[in-house]
Amino acid sequence: MSETQQEMKRASRLRSTSSTDMADGQPESDRIPIGYVRKAHGIRGDVVVRGLVDDAKTRLVKDAAFLTDEDEPRMLIVSSVGSVKDDFRVSFVEIADRNAAEALKGTQLTVPSTERRKLSDDEWWPEDLVGCQVMGVDGGKIGTVHEVIIAAAQDRLVVIAPDGSKAEVPFVEALVPVVDIANDQIIVELPDGLFESGR
Repeated sequence: MSETQQEMKRASRLRSTSSTDMADGQPESDRIPIGYVRKAHGIRGDVVVRGLVDDAKTRLVKDAAFLTDEDEPRMLIVSSVGSVKDDFRVSFVEIADRNAAEALKGTQLTVPSTERRKLSDDEWWPEDLVGCQVMGVDGGKIGTVHEVIIAAAQDRLVVIAPDGSKAEVPFVEALVPVVDIANDQIIVELPDGLFESGR
């Protein structure tokens, strides 16, 4: 398994946790991930965080507190935030050097589920999209949603085809006309050559 596959296996593990007691006394099932640590950044303990919710930018702010999903969960408090392409560069009060930052790789940052906003009829949580079968408008199977990239300009679905090729599909109605979470199925209408460009 490649490093990227290991990272995304962890990042997509949003329903498979089994712990019942969290550091703040709240069951893990009552918490939601807002992002996960992709890697360390620099030598001062900064990390790169990939957002998993569309309002990650408003949550990842100075003094915000998050509980990790580690075997022994701990609270991390944000001291500063910047941007790195589609991700966030985050400093935590408790993380002082690169070694500590490296140890956070793959760790999810969670908040109480009560803080999750209500969705409109045409909105979905990223973890509900991951794992969905992607079908063409002709009924043919295209692949599976491997990741959802939350970006300021445009959210994207990372779709892996049966042959291992992948593509980032802009999550817009013109290309993704149907999302059927109840049946774990998404119907897309893709332009020619999209998967070739994503290899």
